[in-house]
Amino acid sequence: MSTTKVYLDNAATTPLAPEVAEAMIPVLKQHFGNPSSTHTFGREVRGIVETSRRKIAQLLNVTPGEIIFTSGGTEADNMALRCSVEDLGVRHIITSSIEHHAVLHTAQVVCKEQIRLNLVKLDEKGHVDLAHLEELLQTEEKTLVSLMHANNEVGTLLPLEKVGNLCKQYGAYFHSDTVQTMAHYQFDLANLPVDFVTCSAHKFHGPKGIGFLYLNKNIQLKPFIHGGSQERNRRGGTENVYGIVGLAKALELALTDVEEHQKHVQDLKSYMIDELEKAIPGVEFNGDAKGNSLYTVLNVSFPKHPKSSMLLFQLDLFGIAVSGGSACSSGSNQGSHVLMGLNRDMERPSVRFSFSRYNTKAEVDYAVEKLKQLFLN
Repeated sequence: MSTTKVYLDNAATTPLAPEVAEAMIPVLKQHFGNPSSTHTFGREVRGIVETSRRKIAQLLNVTPGEIIFTSGGTEADNMALRCSVEDLGVRHIITSSIEHHAVLHTAQVVCKEQIRLNLVKLDEKGHVDLAHLEELLQTEEKTLVSLMHANNEVGTLLPLEKVGNLCKQYGAYFHSDTVQTMAHYQFDLANLPVDFVTCSAHKFHGPKGIGFLYLNKNIQLKPFIHGGSQERNRRGGTENVYGIVGLAKALELALTDVEEHQKHVQDLKSYMIDELEKAIPGVEFNGDAKGNSLYTVLNVSFPKHPKSSMLLFQLDLFGIAVSGGSACSSGSNQGSHVLMGLNRDMERPSVRFSFSRYNTKAEVDYAVEKLKQLFLN
């Protein structure tokens, strides 16, 4: 097995930033109080939680009360969809066939009797058909639109403001899964027509097991998890204090130099596209790789080859970590529901490469060279 280690699966998870670990260590070692306790130990930790909440709110231009800490993006997506039905009286959900399963499966579960589910049409690159969306919005039923900002497998971006304004025009709620884009773009949530967005810290060099749901202050929800009265009585359970500190630090770190980060990573993606086209005849790219696409994700469709079925394994032997799709679906043998939803040729092997600030051109060169060996030998 190769001793070279190249990590190109950052859409699955990112390495913890050293600065984030440094911020979390004092909380792990010293601040053990329960933030719901009224004594000095508890009040001290409550202050740490609320300082982190205020920092996050400031970075996103919202009020602290609009940030609800969760265990990650999946819980936040579940909370948005389930509470919309149970608390807001939603009877119609519009989503797409290529959403993350945290949204798609949840929508399928809650849309039973008397609650309709519609899938908006997409083009071959994964862009939403806005005319069809407007057609679906023309209903008397209370509606929730749930569409992700960037697809986690192919990277296609949603025009958030256009979709949000359409929802506003027809009186619908709008939820966007922003797990892949939070901290990779600047968000001014106070001026964006969106009711819910979701976040998971481990997608931008923060810790696993912590995220949040942004809930517009004009919306009132009952507790999603019952127990204590934490998170302003909307999500019971003792807070993940060191995770919250890590989340706030990771978000601050990412947004401090976000333009430099974007340029570095986009250059890597564009470079890999060019190098793959030169190295492997017949290579194709899924989604809108050269257009309106998330700069951290590149989904590549390779020509059919005798070694195709073992491609991920072969790359792993070379020390290259990549994905065939969403990490949450890696135990499934059914193939990518995203690529099927875009009517891609499922006989061709597809690989998702995803980049971070820590990747280099030398790593891209190494990956392309090994792929060239696999497909041209």
